[in-house]
Order: sequence, then C-alpha cells, then structure tokens
Amino acid sequence: MYSIVLVDDHAIVREGFKRLIEMEPDLEVVAECRSADDAVEAVGSRRPDLVALDLSLPDGSGLPLIEHLRSVAADTRIVVLSMHDGEPYVSEALRRGASGYVTKGVAPEELVAGLRAVMQGECFLSSDLRKRRAERPSEARDPIHRLTAREREVFLLLAAGRAPKQVAGELGIGQKTVYIHRASLMGKLGAGSELDLYRMAAERGLLPRKN
Repeated sequence: MYSIVLVDDHAIVREGFKRLIEMEPDLEVVAECRSADDAVEAVGSRRPDLVALDLSLPDGSGLPLIEHLRSVAADTRIVVLSMHDGEPYVSEALRRGASGYVTKGVAPEELVAGLRAVMQGECFLSSDLRKRRAERPSEARDPIHRLTAREREVFLLLAAGRAPKQVAGELGIGQKTVYIHRASLMGKLGAGSELDLYRMAAERGLLPRKN
C-alpha cells in the first residue's frame, strides 16, 4: 500500500482527488493539508511515499515548499498538481525536486498514471505539458530561463501585482534585496516597468487564473 499526502487549500478539490486516488486498491491518502505548515508537519510525522502538492497555498508558494519537504523526508516523492501550466513553473518545480507535474485541466486518469509513474522512479509530465514541450523546442531560449530561482519568484510576484514590500514579506527577505533582484531580472528580461513584467507573465500563462 502506497501512502499519499494531499496538499491543496480547497477542500472540494482535496475530496475529489482523495476519492479518485482511493479507488485504487494499493493507494491510500493518509493526510490532507491546506497549507504549507500543515504539509511540513504531516510529511514529518507520516513519512509518506508521495506528496501530491498544489503550488498556490494560503501561506506561500509551493515551489520553496518542494525543497523543504525533500529536506524533511528525502525518500518522499513529490508530484505537483496545479492550474499553473507555464513552462517556468514546470521547470522550476522539477529543478527543486519534484518528480512529476500534472495540470488540473487534464483527465483524472492522468493523475493516477502520474502517481504510479513517479512511485516507479520515473519523471512524469501530464499530456498537455509533454505536447507543449514537443511543439516548442525553442522555448529554452526564453529569457525567463536566464533568471535565478529567487529572481523567478520575485518576477512572478511583481507580475501578479505585489508591491516590493509585499514580495519581501512573502519571501522572507529584505525589501532592499527585493529591489536588487528586481533590477537584475528586469535587465535580463529587457523590461522597463512592472507593466512589462505583467505582459511577459500573461503572454506565457504564468499569472493565476481568476475564478
């Protein structure tokens, strides 16, 4: 029996994923979490085989959480389940230690397939992501890929309309550091303002979708 921790701040979504997963005789959801703090506690105590993780959590981004969970339980594998389907999100999640990435827009069967593939030691991407990567071989030349991990976090928050002070609070860094990262990333991207950052993020589908 494989043990799984679900991390998503929407109770209805968690319940749907749980029912889908537990239709499989060898898969069991041992904990449900709505925040990063809950996830760290559950993974530390349960030591599950796998974590199914949403990236948008009320107490911060799921990207740094991937690394944190890997440090808490190195043998636990992580599959991201997210509405964010932009390549920078996918690449960054894999770089930080996720073993799979499944978008919430694909068929439910792909979630189970992804969980099984990852538990067998494979790296899994949902079909829409695999198709996009195959169709856009030049995407590696996107200037966003020149950003460091921290610059990407600052970029995404600024593009989403956060003020530098808010960015500093969410990332736990000084406001002066935010301005340093801002200047660096804007130079790499050739951006002149936050409006340019918003446009670049919107064109790549990196902004949170409004319900």
